[in-house]
Amino acid sequence: MKPQLLKVLYENDHSFGIRKEMVPNINNRWHYHPEIELIHFHAGGGTQFIGDHISQFEPGDVVLVGRNLPHFWKYDEVFLNDQTGATPYSTVIHFFENFIGERFLHLPEARQIKILLEKSERGILLKGDSAKKTGSLMELIYQSAGIQRILALINCLSELSTSDNLIPLSSLGFKYNFRESENHRITLIYNYSLNHFQKKIRLADIAEVAGMTASSFCRYFKHHTSKTYSDFLMEIRIGYACKLLLANQTSAKQICYESGFNNFSSFHQCFKKVTGKTPQDYKKEYKS
Repeated sequence: MKPQLLKVLYENDHSFGIRKEMVPNINNRWHYHPEIELIHFHAGGGTQFIGDHISQFEPGDVVLVGRNLPHFWKYDEVFLNDQTGATPYSTVIHFFENFIGERFLHLPEARQIKILLEKSERGILLKGDSAKKTGSLMELIYQSAGIQRILALINCLSELSTSDNLIPLSSLGFKYNFRESENHRITLIYNYSLNHFQKKIRLADIAEVAGMTASSFCRYFKHHTSKTYSDFLMEIRIGYACKLLLANQTSAKQICYESGFNNFSSFHQCFKKVTGKTPQDYKKEYKS
């Protein structure tokens, strides 16, 4: 993919930035930055793209994104239209790996943090109690000032580095380059797919969005993502199906159609291909 370099803004008198992001989808484009990003989602959910990884994010999740790793989050329309009564917002920290000096990560006492930041180059997800604890430590950083602010970030990273519940996101083989000329086209493809995946998307339609012929689009998408567009679309639909399944609000067959599949057999096969489990097993494992 061809991400866009994002300039992260924060005060000149601080060694790193932390803010409450109250405007959903403010960076609704495929982007990267040299800063490492730690984000805690308080309210709202949707689809996240981290490297070549696609899944749903939800309130309570914490994600650590390594330097220059392309990513973006797109909130579901239900949260943007204020249908839930919960305005989407998050706490976001941006920091350089050498924010405390060039030698810090070479200290033997900082070895675990160094390993954590190396792992973050694939993207890391935390859920449940681990995410809750990290979220509390991030809030402490937000409330701190001066040297205590730096110590609070070090403590947060130290706690993260000892967690047994770090879930890697992007694949080991994911590669990316930073030519920005394709960013607008990729953003158009992403947004159209996210806005229309619940209906049938014809190859001719998405190719037109990209300004290409169908055959050129297929070659282009496979070249830049190492996956076919149909596989990409399937991952979005299955991610959405997982969210509906765990919400326990409807039957698996109804979820099949709401997620953009036109028959239950195909949905069942795709679900197992993406998650490695049947819808029933997936839900049972989540509950346990």
